[in-house]
Amino acid sequence: MKKLSLPVVILFLSINLFAQKFEDLVMTPPMGWNSWNKFGCDVSESIIKRMADAMVQSGMAKAGYQYIIIDDCWQIGRDAEGNILADSLRFPSGIGALAEYVHSKGLKFGIYSCVGDKTCAGRPGSRGHEYQDALMYASWGVDYLKYDFCFHEKLNAESAYQTMRDALYAAKRPVVFSICEWGSNQPWLWAKDIGNLWRTTKDIYPCTNCDGDFKSGWLNILEEQVPLWKYAGPGHWNDPDMLEVGNGGMNFLESRSHFVMWCMLAAPLILGNDLSTMSQETLSILSNEEVIGINQDTLGKQAYRYLTNEGVDIWVKPLSGQRYAITILNKTKNSTTYEFSWKWWGKCFFADSPEDEPYEIYNVFEKKKLGTTENNFEAKLQGRDVILLIMSKM
Repeated sequence: MKKLSLPVVILFLSINLFAQKFEDLVMTPPMGWNSWNKFGCDVSESIIKRMADAMVQSGMAKAGYQYIIIDDCWQIGRDAEGNILADSLRFPSGIGALAEYVHSKGLKFGIYSCVGDKTCAGRPGSRGHEYQDALMYASWGVDYLKYDFCFHEKLNAESAYQTMRDALYAAKRPVVFSICEWGSNQPWLWAKDIGNLWRTTKDIYPCTNCDGDFKSGWLNILEEQVPLWKYAGPGHWNDPDMLEVGNGGMNFLESRSHFVMWCMLAAPLILGNDLSTMSQETLSILSNEEVIGINQDTLGKQAYRYLTNEGVDIWVKPLSGQRYAITILNKTKNSTTYEFSWKWWGKCFFADSPEDEPYEIYNVFEKKKLGTTENNFEAKLQGRDVILLIMSKM
């Protein structure tokens, strides 16, 4: 058997002994934009610059969105030394210069790769080049890596993602690590110490209730999140995929409900629309400070579904300051009147309070107080509508 030299042995042991993920990153869910949902492989330097400009000019950066992430198809090959190469026609200035441009806007820069030899679009993946790629990303100033799971050839998912985690740590530049293996191997059970967020489902599609071979509407995906609430927390988030608000296929109420539920789930808020052409309606949904505040609450709790009955859900998200966010979601296409007693149903919401201690009710979209939990609650919901309430101790 060939013996390793002492320096190589020391290097190998040091990497594996001290390798870990970067701590204190994304202590609230990351917020940003990704190229895939809108542009797919038709991505370029000019598009990324335009999105960075629009992120700032639209006020989205001020609302908390900060990552600009290039998804698949930026890479075209490797040089003689194995270094990853960007498509020079689409990215003539190079990735490093593009990252510098994004940083100049006060934003952070993200990129994409894959566990396998090839990415999902058939471009070169990182298998066998993990440490080399991580060093390149660090030299470019990358802040976020989305790491896919195509062409993995039955690699063990946990080990494959741990390899890239270790490579990123060895490169010494803090990078948010987004695990994108679609929930195939139950990453919520093992990914907390490897990545900062992990996909829990197949790809999202711009519709409310649809299901295909590898694409789902947001209601379908929402259903899959029901048992996962206990695995999320500061620095490690369940990821039900990117937002489709503004990409067509949904009306205003469906789009708003999609956004509200992702905020309730403490999901990463990664936009997928064209920021430079979005309507005022789309902007109003995606930049609502009170709704974003629920997502970004420092307690870092994911909502749990408390009740579902005849197509209507009640979801509860504990917030800091002994507050709660509660949504009543009408999943059907039909209008309905919903009523219940806080004293009966609500006593389980507020487990940390005496049963007779009332809460003040605030309706986020109506921007008004609705009295207290001493009275019964009744509301009308249109099809696919959501009521969003914040409950505070009096």
